[in-house]
Amino acid sequence: MSDHPDIRSARDCGLLACTRCGAVWSMQDEGAKCDRCGHVLQSRDTKSLQRVWAWWVAALMAYIPSNLEPMLRTRTLVAETESTIVEGAFELIHHGDIPVALIILIASVGIPVAKFGAIAYLALSVNRQARMSAHRRQHLYELVEYIGRWSMIDVFVVAILSALVQLNVAAQISPGPAALTFALSVIFTMLSAQSFDSRMIWDSDTAPDAPVTKETHRE
Repeated sequence: MSDHPDIRSARDCGLLACTRCGAVWSMQDEGAKCDRCGHVLQSRDTKSLQRVWAWWVAALMAYIPSNLEPMLRTRTLVAETESTIVEGAFELIHHGDIPVALIILIASVGIPVAKFGAIAYLALSVNRQARMSAHRRQHLYELVEYIGRWSMIDVFVVAILSALVQLNVAAQISPGPAALTFALSVIFTMLSAQSFDSRMIWDSDTAPDAPVTKETHRE
């Protein structure tokens, strides 16, 4: 039973909004083109979950090699070393740079894994009963979209080091193959989150706290 029985969605009121310009129209206009921007009006993007899972799988396929392949290659006069994301973080810890290492681990390992779990949970909760209320799931979706850009910190570090540390034969730093796959993984997860139609969160009548009433009031 909803904790907010007086709250109704626009769909319950027989209204829909254009997903491109935000203009409000009647549900009877669904399938027609918006007079303001020409976008096709639809109350819900029924194919959004297919795009969510497609981008999600692509992101996961790119994320796995990004943790196995070297992120950074360092060449000096005497040796050439390669390090993955985790190896680079532990090397920073070994040299005493614990705060920087923690930031890299959180941004490059913790946040991506959490995003994978959050996106999958949101997509599954649309068609299944969820313990988390619709309000909290909406906040979770907004959080996933907001923190997505911060997952690129590892790529930024590699790009800065590659640009600054170029001492000809003395020392040279270059990005490894993991830099590309990690960047692709971040981009794909962002596209997966953006493909999700968050309006479907409020359509689940089986959620224990969903503030959507079963009665529809239309004129």
